Amino acid sequence: MSTVLPDFSEALADAVAAAADGLVRVEGRDRLPATGIVWDAEGLIVTAHHVLERDENINVGFQDGETVAAELLGRDPGTDLALLRTPKRGSNVPTWAEPETLRVGHLALALGRPGANVRATLGIVSALGKPWRTSAGGSVDRYLQTDTVMYPGFSGGPLVDAQGRFVGLNSSALVRGVSITVPAPTLNRVVRDLEEHGSVRRAYLGVGAQPTRLPDALAKELGQETGLLLVSVEQGSAAEEGGLFLGDTLVSLGESPVRHMDDLFNCLDGDRIGKPLTVRILRGGQLVELTVSPASHP
Repeated sequence: MSTVLPDFSEALADAVAAAADGLVRVEGRDRLPATGIVWDAEGLIVTAHHVLERDENINVGFQDGETVAAELLGRDPGTDLALLRTPKRGSNVPTWAEPETLRVGHLALALGRPGANVRATLGIVSALGKPWRTSAGGSVDRYLQTDTVMYPGFSGGPLVDAQGRFVGLNSSALVRGVSITVPAPTLNRVVRDLEEHGSVRRAYLGVGAQPTRLPDALAKELGQETGLLLVSVEQGSAAEEGGLFLGDTLVSLGESPVRHMDDLFNCLDGDRIGKPLTVRILRGGQLVELTVSPASHP
């Protein structure tokens, strides 16, 4: 009699068991609790922003049965992430897989702990893509979609590979009707900002813009067909102080071409705040270089 299926079943159960210590129950809303991930051994928990319907009276339940009060350190609605601090020390920290090890078609487990015990669903990685911007304006390092079923209470829990390693945090709120996983690089970046600042810092120019076609000769010279026409420049903003005017066409920030609004947003991460940045614009048919120092997003 073949043992392939029993062996496979045992391997999946082992993967769930290996991951179980890294999951917690998050009680941050009046209805069904959700799930969180142990971020470090010093009491930090990362979970989904949308499952916390209050800022206080949040409790976290651990694998050993202990439930403790948690402090909300910060939220980022753009990536649907939130960071909690608990007094619990010494929890087992999950092992994280390198993002590059994941391929479309790989088996994956979505885990949740909305109750006392770990729950699991099995699926495959159905889509992997480039960095993307959520409808709420958050920057995610990689598009990662699975066909795992996100049962109530699973948001904030991990996507786990067949070896029991964590890949990212699952959210049912980023794309309607689709199971999306926020990958580990995004978690690292957002958690750092939430711990240090209470929010994700984003650089800000203070302009309104829309894509516009560049003249053919300039498009050929620059290797891009479109730029961003500035339709507004806020008074007192970094853009105004840097000399940008209404009607200028933005074609690059630093070394990065700017063709669409996503290009602009992707250039304005928190590391740009307060640092001089070379801006190339089209003004009166001529390319002009200016220097702006983006401010923190208000």
